[in-house]
This record gives sequence, structure tokens and C-alpha cells, in this order.
Amino acid sequence: MLQCGMAALTLSHIKHGFARAGRCGLDWLIPPQCLICHGEVGEASGLCVSCWTKLAFIEAPFCDRLATPFPYDPGEGMVSAAALADPPPWDRARAAVIFDDAARGLVHALKYRDRHEAGLVMARLMRRAGADLLGDADAVVPVPLYRWRQWRRRYNQSALLAQLICRAAGKPFSPQLLRRLRRTRSQTGLDHEERRRNMRNAFIVPEDGLSLVAGRSVLLVDDVRTTGATLEACTKALKAAGAKRVDVLTFALVPKPKQLHI
Repeated sequence: MLQCGMAALTLSHIKHGFARAGRCGLDWLIPPQCLICHGEVGEASGLCVSCWTKLAFIEAPFCDRLATPFPYDPGEGMVSAAALADPPPWDRARAAVIFDDAARGLVHALKYRDRHEAGLVMARLMRRAGADLLGDADAVVPVPLYRWRQWRRRYNQSALLAQLICRAAGKPFSPQLLRRLRRTRSQTGLDHEERRRNMRNAFIVPEDGLSLVAGRSVLLVDDVRTTGATLEACTKALKAAGAKRVDVLTFALVPKPKQLHI
């Protein structure tokens, strides 16, 4: 018995050694690069120190409904004037970072350059930012792409992030609970009202998902929240299907969407 255990342990060490040697050989041939500035870094799927320090992390205090930072601490659970003036349909929102040049580099690496390793960094930061939302979630749902757009892109970046988050947090990944009904215009360059009109009735909970949504707490995942119009439309579809609570988790938040578009 002891000999079998030792043999298994030795085999495991050998496999680990070969894997490590393979990674070292690949790193020698193709040195790991920072996902934002493309400078050399010690490990793949990482950021250099300079780019890491440029990320504007969202820390408490922030608005419970919009995740926008407060300049001072007004107390736990407080909401901003913007949330009171135009309450979002979702219950709570969290975001890992402010959308700026550094965050844009990570988002574009994942979304447009097929750098899936950027998703590992983004998902890890999102998990930290949305720990309280994840704890309450019965299902994690990514914002869906229209089928032809996903076919052209080959993957949905929001689904990739949600899947990575679920794998680490032990939560059910439930992309089937929300479907995009129609192709919509690109949101880039549209103001908030135009985005809302563009997304109106664009999403639905399929009939076979109704029983899995009714009475449940759902966590919606997307890469960036700009005006929130897409997430508003998704939330309304989930709540129309009977969701008890809908929370929103994104990697980045655009604090002044009228001045900046992705």
C-alpha cells in the first residue's frame, strides 16, 4: 500500500515537473507580456506594477444602488442623489474599477483581441468587489449577445467572466435563463435615452427558465456599465419573470457616461 502511494506521489511530481518545464520553455520562447502595456512581466495572465497601480479600484464608501464612489462616508447602505432621482430597476450594483485608460486596456484585450487571460484578472477583481452579491445569489447570469453577433465573435465576454466567477465561487452558471430576442444597434455613441430605446424588449426569460427565476436572487454579470441601459433591460426581463432580487456586477464602471463612451 505504501509502495503504491509512493509511486503515485512520484508520478505526480514527474508530471508537475514536466508541466513546469513546459511553461518555462514557452515563457523563454514567448516572454509573458503585461495585458495592458505589453511590457515583460514575471508570469502570464498578469499586469506589470505600473499598470496595476494605474487601475482605479472602487472601494467603500460607494452608493449601494449604483456603485459610484462617495467623496465621504454617509453611512452603510446609503444611496446617491443620482439613484434617488432615477432609481435603477436592479437592487444593488458593484464594480471592481473605474473605466479609464488602464481598465480600457484590459476590457479591449478580452473583448476585441481574444486575450482570454485578461478575463482571469478581471474575474478575480470582480469576485472581490461583488463578494456580498455573490453570497446572496441563487444564479449567475451573463448579459447575452444576439446569436449572430456571438457567432462572429466566437464567444461572449460577459459569459466568460461569469463562468470564471462561478467556478471560483461555487455558484451556478446559468446563461440559459436570459435570451436576447433581437439584434440591436451598437450602444457606442448613443446617449442614455437612445440606449434605453435601443434595448427595449430586447431580452426575455425563456419558458423553460421561468421556474428557475421565480422567487430567486439573480446576479447579472457584464464587462462594463456605461449608462446601464442594457442591464436595465435585462433586469426588467428577469423581474417580469418573477425574480425576487436582481443585482448587477461589472468589471468597470463609467462614472460620467455622457462624457466617455467605450
